[in-house]
Amino acid sequence: MSRAMARGGPAKRLHPTVIALGVTSFFTDVGSEMIFPLLPAFVASLGAAPVFLGLVEGVADATSSLLKLASGYATDRLRAKKPLVVIGYSIASFVRPLAALASAPWHVLAVRVTDRVGKGLRSTPRDALIASAVPNEEAGRAFGFHRAMDHAGAVVGPLVATLLLSLGWDLRSVFWAALVPGIAAMVALLTVREERRPGPAMVRQASAAEHVVAAVPLSRSLRSYLVILAVFSLGNSSDAFLLLRASELGVATASVPLLWSVLHVAKVVSSYLGGGFADRIARPKLIVIGWAVYAATYLAFAAASEPWHVWALFIVYGCYYGLTEPAEKALVRELAPAEARGRAYGFYNFITGATAIPAGLCMGLLWQSFGATAALATGALLAGASSIALLAWRSAPSR
Repeated sequence: MSRAMARGGPAKRLHPTVIALGVTSFFTDVGSEMIFPLLPAFVASLGAAPVFLGLVEGVADATSSLLKLASGYATDRLRAKKPLVVIGYSIASFVRPLAALASAPWHVLAVRVTDRVGKGLRSTPRDALIASAVPNEEAGRAFGFHRAMDHAGAVVGPLVATLLLSLGWDLRSVFWAALVPGIAAMVALLTVREERRPGPAMVRQASAAEHVVAAVPLSRSLRSYLVILAVFSLGNSSDAFLLLRASELGVATASVPLLWSVLHVAKVVSSYLGGGFADRIARPKLIVIGWAVYAATYLAFAAASEPWHVWALFIVYGCYYGLTEPAEKALVRELAPAEARGRAYGFYNFITGATAIPAGLCMGLLWQSFGATAALATGALLAGASSIALLAWRSAPSR
């Protein structure tokens, strides 16, 4: 694939829509990551086995992915994308703290699934809003900024949880406190301004445009890229398993939120830098580098034997996110026509989420039956196979 890589001149100011959505994601992740790092220990305290942890995350992410696909079709047809984004963030912000009421493992499952319903409704129209706000040559930086803000919230959230735990708060009280940043996220979201499609006076023209949208097919290049992404995602199970591995290697429960925060510091830095790289380096090449880092890190987690190994590996693992997330989303924008961006991001988000159930269950079953080494090595193997496939895809004559 050939395209302009290096571009001179100072970087332009980010579009206000990109900034506002970044701030919204920041506060949302503060609340989310006050809870998520503590869930493995919380679910275990309720009597659940490791395979149930995989089921919780798998079902939650799969539910989210189905709604991401549906909201993708809706995004291409609705005059405004913002209402879906608002509804999605509202559900997650106000349901997530209800984990504090859980008294059985299935209660946690119910809360996580409802939380992911909100994520499923908002993610695709939000990505489409960002893609529509910037030209292709700035898409990497826009998505990099958004992911950096998202991960910055995930830095702050565990630190807040650690502080509250150190002050004597129990897990359930920390879960309730997550309501505060959720409200802040909703306030930030209200500042987003969107240019709407033609109003009622142009119903006939708008209706005709909808038929055109439905007729625009996704390109063969995009479809084959998504297939390769699906293979990688089958080995990309929830990061909750890495937290479980950390516990196995002796990292104290009280230190887990801090470990999670360290991971997201690495994500913030790498996402900000990776977004710029995605506008200057061939995006498939950058993704392959990221997947290679993922495979190497998983193998290292399998071989790790000391707590300090975990801290070092979480920093390296964070670089995988910065190398891949902005580039993957920018590549979707590059391959999809404007009229089909909703569906393109819907399928992208659907695939990365729909594989969550088999990925989570397989990881949990392998972990429970054969141990952490076999489970983590399987994830690394699938990442390696996906990297080879993406290199072949990039060098194909049609590219």
